Amino acid sequence: MTLIKPTRRDLIKLAALAPAMAFPLSARAEIGAPDGDNPSHFRFSIGEARITIVSDGFFTTPVSGIGLDTDPAKVQAFLASHFLSTERNFSHTNHMYVEIGDAKVLVDVGSGTRLFDTTGRLMDNLDAAGIDPQEITHVVITHAHPDHILGIRDDFDEAILPDASYTIGRIEHDYWMQDDLVNKVAEADQSGVLAAVNSINADGVEWILAEDGAEIVPGLTMMHTPGHTSGHMSIRIDSNGQTLIALGDCLTNAHVNFAYPDWKIARDIDKEMAAKTRRKVLGMAADERIAVLGYHFPFPGVGHVRREGDAFQFVPALWRFKA
Repeated sequence: MTLIKPTRRDLIKLAALAPAMAFPLSARAEIGAPDGDNPSHFRFSIGEARITIVSDGFFTTPVSGIGLDTDPAKVQAFLASHFLSTERNFSHTNHMYVEIGDAKVLVDVGSGTRLFDTTGRLMDNLDAAGIDPQEITHVVITHAHPDHILGIRDDFDEAILPDASYTIGRIEHDYWMQDDLVNKVAEADQSGVLAAVNSINADGVEWILAEDGAEIVPGLTMMHTPGHTSGHMSIRIDSNGQTLIALGDCLTNAHVNFAYPDWKIARDIDKEMAAKTRRKVLGMAADERIAVLGYHFPFPGVGHVRREGDAFQFVPALWRFKA
């Protein structure tokens, strides 16, 4: 008997013929919660760099923030055809901890206790992974949105990791620290500005302000990937001929951003620039066969990029087991 496999275009057409909510819950990618604790970490290597992905938890956002310039029915059909909820976007929070040479580098510090009930797990999960946070030598911030920087300080507004070296992009720092920014943005964005300013000003933090291409430690460099925020930085690891890019939030959805990198996303400050950045990074990763880590991709968020016509596809990494 011949097995007929529908194409993605066929699935989208089928989805458009019926309300998206007609897709049964059992057909979604959201399988049941684990019996016990949530996964906390995953280890692998890139060359000589030893990497641990550590979760800070998860949160959800409305799918109305996806494809602002696109027919909502098309967005809904795309999500449904990929077994995703048509109501809420499910975001994991995958932090990269890198041991390379004598350096121990943490990328972003999570939400702490100030954002969602389902986030703020980073410090506990570092402990579960056998990582002593006080031994971290470098903290690198991709950008100053709350889920990436609020965890920088404790309840007394002091740095949780006072002995680490802290790096943020100069453009990112200067954007958030400009005079009276809180009164220059929309009311809905004012709390985010206050969160960024208070976090950047945390007691015990002395910032290194980095430019594009700055070397954090040998093998780790910063890449200016603007659009989501004006000074957004991704982190590139190069070791023994292998490369991985920690994307931060220059790509936030492992399906939408790859298939439709030009769709406008609500959380991007400069939506046109964000789309250009997505295409540039996706093209580079696909052509140079560079591994990527998506902060908000399904845990642990590591994989590769393949071209698919004018679009792209995320290919989850095939993990190697110890012999």
